[in-house]
Amino acid sequence: MECKNCKNPLPTDFNFCPDCGAKVISYRLTFKNLWHEVIEGFFDLDNTFFRTFIHLFTKPAEVIDGYISGIRKKHLNPISYFGIALTLSGLTIYLIQKVFDVKMDLDVFNQGVNPELYQKIMPVIMDFSSLVFVLFIPIFGIAGWLTFNKKGYVFSEYLIVFLYTLAHWSIVSFPVSLIMILFAPDEYMELSTIMLPLMVAYSIYVMQRINKFSAGKFILRMCLFLILAFIGYLGIIIAFYAILFATGTITMEDLKTVKKQP
Repeated sequence: MECKNCKNPLPTDFNFCPDCGAKVISYRLTFKNLWHEVIEGFFDLDNTFFRTFIHLFTKPAEVIDGYISGIRKKHLNPISYFGIALTLSGLTIYLIQKVFDVKMDLDVFNQGVNPELYQKIMPVIMDFSSLVFVLFIPIFGIAGWLTFNKKGYVFSEYLIVFLYTLAHWSIVSFPVSLIMILFAPDEYMELSTIMLPLMVAYSIYVMQRINKFSAGKFILRMCLFLILAFIGYLGIIIAFYAILFATGTITMEDLKTVKKQP
């Protein structure tokens, strides 16, 4: 008998390959077996996803620093974790657009923005929301690399920090978004406005847990991080509107404010 994954010889009474660690699968994939694997994969307390999810709350340094230092088996890798986050994010967008047809008012601060502008840019925002979310990784990565870097991570390693951090925040926020879509869709944009600074706060929490600066240095570096992250965020907004203007999706007329009725 040989391992189906690494092709090395395997004793018949082994449940896991001693060379690659893969589980030995000796049964046909029936509905019963498939259901068992789904339950085991998502609800087993020893599952790497469950452990990664909990530890990114309680000890994020162990998850992130462990992966960067070479530990691979204990927690889910950042690419897989981020893939789960993107899948849930895509499901949220699908529910908003196709299932519940949520009507969202982007004028959260009641500034009298032209409603026709919303109608033009909302489909673009929904279609490219995942791309915008991905862009936060290098933006936060640069800001964190320049400010919170006591351990001397290289930039690529700081991208791992925010692959884990932003993926985790997206996964955590999914059930909250789902509840808002189901029970209070009109307040969904207000929720999104609140969730953004909370995401930034969680990012700062993770970086501090990894680097452990003193209180004074932490406050200074936090302020610098916020400034750099805000500049990057403005850059995304400016680039977004520049593309909309360049493609003719919006015009200067669309940017005119509209007086709301009292």
